[in-house]
Amino acid sequence: MARSLLLLPITLSLLLLSAYAIGEEQQYSHRRLRDAHQCRIQHLSASRPSQRIESEGGVTELWNQNEEQFQCAGVAAMRNIIEPNSLSLPNYSPSPRLVYIQQGKGLLGMSYPGCAEAYHSSGRPSYQIVRGEQQQQRGEQHQKVHRIRQGDIVALPAGVAYWCYNDGDEKLVALSITDLSSQANQLNQMPRSFYLAGGQPKQSAGSIHTRGSQDYNAENILRAFDANIMAEAFDVSMDTVRKMQREDERGFIVKADREAMSMIRPDEEEEEYKNGMEEAYCNLRINQYLDNPREADVYSRQAGRLNSVNMKKLPILRYLEMRDEKGSLYQNSIFAPHWTMNAHTIHYVTRGRGRVQVVGHDGEKVLDARVNEGDMFVVPQYFAVMKQADKNGLEWVSIKTSALPMRSPLVGSTSAIKGMPIQVLTNSYRISKSEAQNLKYNRERHVMLLPPPTTRSS
Repeated sequence: MARSLLLLPITLSLLLLSAYAIGEEQQYSHRRLRDAHQCRIQHLSASRPSQRIESEGGVTELWNQNEEQFQCAGVAAMRNIIEPNSLSLPNYSPSPRLVYIQQGKGLLGMSYPGCAEAYHSSGRPSYQIVRGEQQQQRGEQHQKVHRIRQGDIVALPAGVAYWCYNDGDEKLVALSITDLSSQANQLNQMPRSFYLAGGQPKQSAGSIHTRGSQDYNAENILRAFDANIMAEAFDVSMDTVRKMQREDERGFIVKADREAMSMIRPDEEEEEYKNGMEEAYCNLRINQYLDNPREADVYSRQAGRLNSVNMKKLPILRYLEMRDEKGSLYQNSIFAPHWTMNAHTIHYVTRGRGRVQVVGHDGEKVLDARVNEGDMFVVPQYFAVMKQADKNGLEWVSIKTSALPMRSPLVGSTSAIKGMPIQVLTNSYRISKSEAQNLKYNRERHVMLLPPPTTRSS
């Protein structure tokens, strides 16, 4: 009976999560209709952060949510730069979030409601003296802590509290895309995080804030509760509650006690308890390495590679309705012109330089630009896009607002053009039969990644 009661919160959490997933599948076609009027895109541009918030242990950079391209996609973009031995404080978001670890390594912990504290920090039991008697202190327990590294994609479900600690020797740089239009978010489409500690830092001389960008207002939500009731709720002293509620201008990222944090080691001396339900929910893997050449979904020795992470590789994405890709183009190679049928796509350039063109339904270019490392741009659903790398290549990460996006290429073995009869092509473009054959078959050995014509297979 006791064990049944213990498992009840997990069972309820699983039922809620399953219902949410079913609802997502049934309502996906309607989820963004309320904001369709915001996708009347006339012009796109490569974008940089418009706001910079400096904390004690790092920097938070935000892109301007008021930009038309972000409004259209229903997303918000943010980049956290966490200094070594610094902690990004516990918080939760009303919307799901995908995070790409661009640099460094660290530890990330999440607190799922209803899941047991099945993991133990390393270290031997300690003792204390109580009323003249020696008593063993309770061993420190917590939910699973994940190791994250450069090249990882990390999934953060809506409403789940998480924290991140940089235990490496270099800065930890994490790019986040938040899906504000998700069914999980029933608030308005304003980026927000609910912090359980810390507070808004003082604006420093080095901060930037461009005209039209939204202020990122976040504070420790525990500060507003009645202190006496808080003390009773936690069954702790008023002094402890006052420390939890005091004003804290260190910001959202703070310096940590290295010795204390060193006790947390997800890959050392772990003890773990699992059962069927916890295996299905509480122990879902949240991260996947995105940059392994041997696991490329599309590979061309002359043109580059494309790695993707979908809900089959990372099942938790089923509940986020998002997907991530990492693309790499070699010198002068082309990412085939295509459109995405059921998702908006947010692109972030991680290395190199190249040219990007995006075309709308009116046949006009809405974007024709050279993009560099650190640039971000959005390609709305159904808009056609093409990329070409410069002499030093081009790499990017793209996040799509669907767990199973469908892409329709115009060039290559699975393209729309190749699937049409030659007679349709000759009449559509007023070209000869031989020209139509070249159009259909000259790139038939390639999928999405196209090497320069001088190296093309015959």
